[in-house]
Amino acid sequence: MDKDILSLIEASKSGFSKGQLRIASFIEQNFDKAAFMTASKLGETTGVSESTVVRFASELGFEGYPEMRLALQEMIRNRLTSVQRMEVAKNVMGTRDVLTATFQADMEKIRLTLESVDKDSFAAAVAKIVGAKHIYILGTRTSAALSMFMGYYFNLMFENVRVLYESSNSEIFEQILRISSDDVLIGISFPRYSRRTIRAVRYAKSSGAAVVGITDAATSPLAKLADISLLAKSDMVSFVDSLVAPLSLINALVAAVGDEAHDQLFNTFGNLERVWEEYEVYEKIEE
Repeated sequence: MDKDILSLIEASKSGFSKGQLRIASFIEQNFDKAAFMTASKLGETTGVSESTVVRFASELGFEGYPEMRLALQEMIRNRLTSVQRMEVAKNVMGTRDVLTATFQADMEKIRLTLESVDKDSFAAAVAKIVGAKHIYILGTRTSAALSMFMGYYFNLMFENVRVLYESSNSEIFEQILRISSDDVLIGISFPRYSRRTIRAVRYAKSSGAAVVGITDAATSPLAKLADISLLAKSDMVSFVDSLVAPLSLINALVAAVGDEAHDQLFNTFGNLERVWEEYEVYEKIEE
């Protein structure tokens, strides 16, 4: 359901019971907390039964309470400030061991990504990258780490790769000034979505370039612009963005592109190994 849940609540208020109005009021004022409550906890907090909470979700058009809670979580991810994220994470984690909870959450995100990734879109992205005259890679803010990782390996495979760096609004546009319909731009953006990335992607698309978007949801502003979208589950852990699943998806993309360019890659790494050996790039481990 793409519509903002707060808008759904406002539009449905006239038909709510007194108990449902209490739930609605709490969600409107505390949506960051409600997004991580169970149905029984939300009912207890608002003084209604768990069944009333479930009926409330159905009244809004959701199949059940879990779907409504997920919609709340998706809504807040791009709204919360870093301080609010820390507070939410504290409530969610509670007294649980942070190390264990974080690893478990990351493993779950990888599992969900693997189950939901569109393999046809993945194959189309590989073909578009391999066939491009120039490959531009753009990720800003926390996504910059992902773009640099991808760019490192693609630069080993191809001579036509450019990782775009942010320093001012105008500079990114200068770096893609000559982008054309023969090129592909790989845009990477996760909540909170970077405005610079979205604007640069929009410019590339208007110039005729193909856009491969790596993002978290079909409703994200990047997915709405991209010709091909690859979706990976991400989440927030306190003020930190969890990008483990996106990195796994990028790993798979790099490997798949490498398979397509196998002969070229084989020769490149053969030359690299000789250079690395000659200039002692890596430390030798004595047996």
